[in-house]
Amino acid sequence: MRDVRERAASALRRVKWLRDPMVVQALRSATAASIAYVIAVRLTPDKSAAPLTAPLTALLVVQVTLYATLKMSFRRVNAVVAGVLVAIAFSQLVGLSWWSLALVIVAALGVGHLVRAHEFVAEVAISAMLVLGVTSHGSLAWARVVETLIGAIVGLAFNLVLAPPVWVEQAGESIEGLARRMRQLMLRMGEEASGSTAFLQAAARLHEARRLDHEIGEVDEDLRQAEDSLRLNPRVREGLLHRVVLRSGLDTLEICTVVMRVLARTFTDLAKEREPDPLFPPETGATIEQLLSEIADAVVSFAVLVTTSVSDDAESAEERLSAQLRQAAVTRDRLAGLLLEEVRRDQRQWQLQGAVLTEVNRIIDEMDTEHRSRRLLEELDRHTREQRERRPRLTLLRDRVRSRLRKRKRGAAARRSS
Repeated sequence: MRDVRERAASALRRVKWLRDPMVVQALRSATAASIAYVIAVRLTPDKSAAPLTAPLTALLVVQVTLYATLKMSFRRVNAVVAGVLVAIAFSQLVGLSWWSLALVIVAALGVGHLVRAHEFVAEVAISAMLVLGVTSHGSLAWARVVETLIGAIVGLAFNLVLAPPVWVEQAGESIEGLARRMRQLMLRMGEEASGSTAFLQAAARLHEARRLDHEIGEVDEDLRQAEDSLRLNPRVREGLLHRVVLRSGLDTLEICTVVMRVLARTFTDLAKEREPDPLFPPETGATIEQLLSEIADAVVSFAVLVTTSVSDDAESAEERLSAQLRQAAVTRDRLAGLLLEEVRRDQRQWQLQGAVLTEVNRIIDEMDTEHRSRRLLEELDRHTREQRERRPRLTLLRDRVRSRLRKRKRGAAARRSS
């Protein structure tokens, strides 16, 4: 029985490994490059050398996402062809030497800017150098152009036939990982608020809060990749909704990290002013620890809600988040009363104590479910309005097609009911 379970677990791990987007992308790239090489061997006029430009171009064109492929393929082909043309012109006039190589690089970079190769300007010079180095005959250089076109066409066709993987799961894991790191920091800050905290210890928490900015940038890169994988992907329905939900969720967490950094700075200033005394009286400190613990749990629940795609799971996650925020609001109100009493007894550092209440209140309000729903609707309306303004004819055609489809569905339903 144990052997059966072990074999089943091994098979599941193997299947999960094969479905990993990184593995899928590697297999897709290798397959597209191989197909481009086979086609180039048969079609290119240059039979004296292996047509490696075709698989190289296919490898570059088959991007991680379909949107990136369509966006970048023209620029790459444009850059490669421009570089080849520069090399052809120089191969007719001069050979390869140190001064001709310098001239080729300068000319290729200038041409790259003229043809608007954008971030691929350097590839114009690279292509020119490679072609000038392998040949001094125009016919062989034109073979490189043919190989480049073959690789680009194969790469585009490959992505259109076999859609690239969707990277939403990886972006969701990054968002949840960020939320859990925020939770750990909040818990440590709460523990220190309930006891005697040295200034250096509070300053260390402030540095941790500042480091979250770098992690936000890493998560943003993963989210951009996920957003691109949702665009123009035939395997994804409601791609715009997925993109808006993930992006607005990360924006909310980013705002919360900013507020956490301000809260950590407030604790640091209090520790500096009150050292060696505790930051707060025992009851107030315990309430702050409880409040930060409740907010920390709500941050994780918010991340789970944002990254959950199944409707039933999303509904339960939203209910859990709402309950946690209600409890945090009750604790916040109790903290407000304690801080008010403390200020009446001792007005020193009353600005910092009021800032603590303001900052935790901002985090609670930012994760409020009603606030999130309004923001989602606003973002969807903004994206729809921008799309209509950019592509009015395409939007009109799409609306007509959808209207006809709805009429057909109503007609079919009416015939079935009759």
